[in-house]
Formats: sequence, C-alpha cells, structure tokens
Amino acid sequence: MLLEILQELHPDIDYTTHTTLIDDRVIDSYDIIFLVGEIADKLDVEIPADELTPENFNSYAALNALVERLGA
Repeated sequence: MLLEILQELHPDIDYTTHTTLIDDRVIDSYDIIFLVGEIADKLDVEIPADELTPENFNSYAALNALVERLGA
C-alpha cells in the first residue's frame, strides 16, 4: 500500500531502487505533507513531527521502515 501511495505522487519513479528522493528533489515538502496524510488515512499510522527528517523520506525502504516502526 505504501508503494501505491508513493506512485500516486510520481508514477515515473522506480521507488524500489531510487534511494535519494529528497536529495534529488523528487519529493518536496508538499509531497511529504501528502504522504503523511495518506499514510495516516490509508495505513492508520501517524508520523510525528520529529520523524519528518530527510533520512526517513529519502527512499521507499526508509519510509517503509518508519511506517513499520511507528505502526508496531
């Protein structure tokens, strides 16, 4: 489901291999706001402000790990 949410943003990006989403400016601050809302709505995981770091959003793997950690 997380991958589907990401693909809504930029369907042309291969999120499974791209590891510099923030660094390459693929995802910007507006995208992060969208992601936080969609993750809360669709995955029932709230992401607190202190977790909104570039490291947590730079790749699908990092974001997935964050969602799994917070959802546990």
